[in-house]
Amino acid sequence: MAHPDLREALLAPAQAFQAGEEHQALGLLGRLVEQAGPDTVEWASLERLRGLVLIHVLREVEGTFALERADPVLERAGAPRPTLAWLAGPDEAEGT
Repeated sequence: MAHPDLREALLAPAQAFQAGEEHQALGLLGRLVEQAGPDTVEWASLERLRGLVLIHVLREVEGTFALERADPVLERAGAPRPTLAWLAGPDEAEGT
């Protein structure tokens, strides 16, 4: 489940992802990443989710680079690493 501070921001990307509109979800996540302060936990969480969606749509190289940018920031802050379950909804989250 998404961090409480990001729940509202992730509503639209999560709805798009759940509807099978991964490219729309990517665009929405990209805008959120741009709006977040650089190297913040919010930015890193959103960038990691964007990377996971990129990998999901078989853009592995771009997705891996996004994870490599985000994970060190999350690690330094001791913050959880988002998973696709944050976008997939409650049915999918139970399996992760």
